[in-house]
Amino acid sequence: MENTNHKGLANSSSKVWAGAIIIAVGALLLFRNFGISMPSYIFHWSNILILIGLFIGIKHNFRNGAGMVLIIIGGFFTLQEALEAYIDFEKIGWPILIIVLGLFLIFKPRNQFKKGWKNRFQPEEAQSFQETPDFSGTKKKRDNDFLDSTNVFGGSHQAVYSKNFKGGEITAVFGGCDVNLTQADFEGEVVLDVTAIFGGAKIIVPASWQVKHEVTAIFGGLDDKRPIILNGEEKTKVLVVKGIALFGGVDIRSY
Repeated sequence: MENTNHKGLANSSSKVWAGAIIIAVGALLLFRNFGISMPSYIFHWSNILILIGLFIGIKHNFRNGAGMVLIIIGGFFTLQEALEAYIDFEKIGWPILIIVLGLFLIFKPRNQFKKGWKNRFQPEEAQSFQETPDFSGTKKKRDNDFLDSTNVFGGSHQAVYSKNFKGGEITAVFGGCDVNLTQADFEGEVVLDVTAIFGGAKIIVPASWQVKHEVTAIFGGLDDKRPIILNGEEKTKVLVVKGIALFGGVDIRSY
């Protein structure tokens, strides 16, 4: 019961943040239309990237780098608009942006996503991670039972073969992701958290799975294209697809 309540609170929090961002944008536009003087850079297109980055970061507790990358890029172009009269961004701004992105890639934690998922399960399950060497020769925890797909200004095609699938997260921002789960297996119920903002996610599932939709669609949608199968078979495997589709879409199919 506690886990169910936690999922409900997380999903509700996503709706609140999405609604708050839309209200803030609408309020700023309203103020401008009434002649209230505001700096021009407030309405620069790059601020959309900052808002999306903040939303993704807060929603996922900044476990993946998608939110921070969008904040850095959006912040750069907003600063360029605000300080172009004082700073030559052609000579200084672009090199600084490249340096900041490089530092972010070097110092960002690699195992935050795994820790986030690890805390959701019992200790004996969390200890099932296998330690494998990385390129630096040190050991890191890795588990292919979790799906972590981040797509920003790009796309990916992924297939999951785990027979102990525990769900995961899909982030598609100005990009797309195709995930094939037809070879995956699990017992009971798992959760797939999808964030589609100006992008989309296609999820292919076996026909024998039951899929529950808990996606909040704002100027977007969820399209379940699975064929209707009339039989009395009870579906014991439940995939819960939750998250948000903001100017984006989630497509569910089975073959």
